[in-house]
Amino acid sequence: MGCCNMRCGLIAGAVFGAVVAIFGGILIPLGNSIIEGTVKKEAVIEPGTTAYDNWVAAGAKVYRQFWFFDVKNPIEILQHGAKPVVLEKGPYTYRTRYLPKENITFNPNQTVSFLLPFGAIFEPSMSVGPEEDKVTSLNLAVAGAYSLVPKPLHTVLENLMKSSNSSLFQHRTVKEMLWGYADPLLKERIGLFAPYNGTYDGFYTVFTGKDDISKMGIIDRWQGRKSLNFWNDKYCDMINGTDASSFPPFVDKKKPLYFFSSDICRSVSAGFEESLDLKGIEVYRYSLQPNTLASPTVNPDNQCFCRDPKTTKNCTMAGVLDISSCQNGKPIYISLPHFLHGSADLRETVLGLNPSEEHHVTYMDVEPMTGFTLRFAKRIQVNMMYGPSKVITVLKKVKDYTIFPLVWLNETAALDVETAEMFKRELTSRIDMLETIQKALLGVGLAIFGLCLISLCIFRNSKNNQIKMV
Repeated sequence: MGCCNMRCGLIAGAVFGAVVAIFGGILIPLGNSIIEGTVKKEAVIEPGTTAYDNWVAAGAKVYRQFWFFDVKNPIEILQHGAKPVVLEKGPYTYRTRYLPKENITFNPNQTVSFLLPFGAIFEPSMSVGPEEDKVTSLNLAVAGAYSLVPKPLHTVLENLMKSSNSSLFQHRTVKEMLWGYADPLLKERIGLFAPYNGTYDGFYTVFTGKDDISKMGIIDRWQGRKSLNFWNDKYCDMINGTDASSFPPFVDKKKPLYFFSSDICRSVSAGFEESLDLKGIEVYRYSLQPNTLASPTVNPDNQCFCRDPKTTKNCTMAGVLDISSCQNGKPIYISLPHFLHGSADLRETVLGLNPSEEHHVTYMDVEPMTGFTLRFAKRIQVNMMYGPSKVITVLKKVKDYTIFPLVWLNETAALDVETAEMFKRELTSRIDMLETIQKALLGVGLAIFGLCLISLCIFRNSKNNQIKMV
């Protein structure tokens, strides 16, 4: 009777262990389904969801740091045609994107439209000096007029430059260079980012994700258009992906992430680099791919971005993007800071540049379950072009077309400790708890099942041996 009870008990234990293990196994797809359903619900851009609350507000503090390229030998350049020597000066830091989205309008086709207001507040404690610090830099008006005014009229431009006492370089404050000053040559207010405060980026129209979560945040229209009109090419004028503040949930690290940036007037992609821990949250780091600004000889897709074969050495130059077509013809070129990933010619024409992957690459840290960007660093450099002239006095010693670095910026943001704790409490901690329960049930069930099964086998062998001995 005792043997029967032991045998029955072991069988019952094995059955119990199997049931517990099966239940744990069932919880895995069931739990994943619950998690997926919760994320899909909360990631939709509509009032009442977690995504909407974060999306509509200003969110984490965003800062723009500016480093200027201070020219150390302006006289030698003008009188002897020497190569410009520059020294990085900065950072000068501003808080930006502190204003919530405006004119939010939900449309019948599951999209929402809005404006992004621009604003900048100087942060003295995060800067190397006041906004009144002066830098010697390229004269924006002279460089702009050189390209905008047809060559047959350069004599007129020369006379205007002499009468306004305008030279190739100028000594201006940081505030003037960034946000504008009254220029004596053009008789108007100009600056690298003027006007800024009180202006907007957009109108954006993006998908809410309500009918298809894989489209959440994807841009449908920008300024009312489904494609750009800067590049005269279907491929280059495509508006792909989101605005990079978030991506559709359930991010697949095997696939690149696409986003559109109005700063550079085009869409780009970023590739997965590595998984990181950000305040206890796993994030995927994505970096701008090195071939983004490669020459068309290396990346044929960039052929339509080459606007002027003359200044880009017949489209063989890498590392710069001519955005004059979206800057009213002004000769502005965008690059990575210090011409990172650019042709050697760029750093040989202007001396004093030191590109660094660590300090100059653009990256985003994306939480893969929700698609939220929890930390990012957008790093771009603003350059202008000038060239030789037989008419304009200040350009007579210039030997070749020069893409001159004016300033590079680092726009950064990261979730704070309070937001990280809230994020973990509302999502990741629940996921971790569910996964722990799943693994515990599966592990304990299999352990009980295995131990009971082994014990049953030992019991049977022992019983058989007793029978043989009798």
